[in-house]
Amino acid sequence: MAFEQQYFICFLLVLLQLPFFTIAQSYKNISFSSSLTAQEDSDPHWASPSGEFAFGFRKIGNAGFLLAIWFENIQEKTIVWSANRNNPVQEGSSVEFSAEGKLTLTDIGTGKPTNIADGQSTYTGVAYAAMLDKGIFVLATRNSTYLWQSFDHPTDTILPTQTLNLNSSLFAQLTATNYSEGIFKFVLDSDGNLMLYTVNYPLKSNNFIYWPIQTGGGFQVLFNQSGSIYLTTRNGSILG
Repeated sequence: MAFEQQYFICFLLVLLQLPFFTIAQSYKNISFSSSLTAQEDSDPHWASPSGEFAFGFRKIGNAGFLLAIWFENIQEKTIVWSANRNNPVQEGSSVEFSAEGKLTLTDIGTGKPTNIADGQSTYTGVAYAAMLDKGIFVLATRNSTYLWQSFDHPTDTILPTQTLNLNSSLFAQLTATNYSEGIFKFVLDSDGNLMLYTVNYPLKSNNFIYWPIQTGGGFQVLFNQSGSIYLTTRNGSILG
């Protein structure tokens, strides 16, 4: 089944009116031991090869800084992903791509380091990090196999070429200026059902389903480059 853009705009979960872009295959590698530090009046970042996207620190009002990915070449500089949406850090906090291949966010307020790539089982083979023109940040091997990628850990947005797999979810941000997980949740559950929930904030428990597609056979939500979104089965068939 193809889902029209207006559904997702209404639900405020997927930002489909963001500008489309040409997918580039070039890389602008980030060297080991590189780091960024959150600073007032600037957005320190690592850019994608075309400059379309940036990965770095964005100040969010008085709440602090998000380690985020955003559109760099539009006036709004719309954020499409963040590593610490529920826990902004303060000025002077840093992110480092270490010599061991770890991507670590250190909060200056607590001194506590957080491994951003927490789903990565091993760092053996990490050759570089990169912010790509698809809007994805990766840790990769020499032959460009992704050992970790931000697309596998979505927050409130999906981008062209991105997929949502079983048990993946998107949380709308709480308010226009508060990027914490809010009261609306879009999920492809373990049974393959695609649903929109309201959430009991701040408990994060599901409240009720207000937009269900009870297919029982969904496997992935695909967002293609032309702007269409599909729910597919494991063999790639489009459900409809």
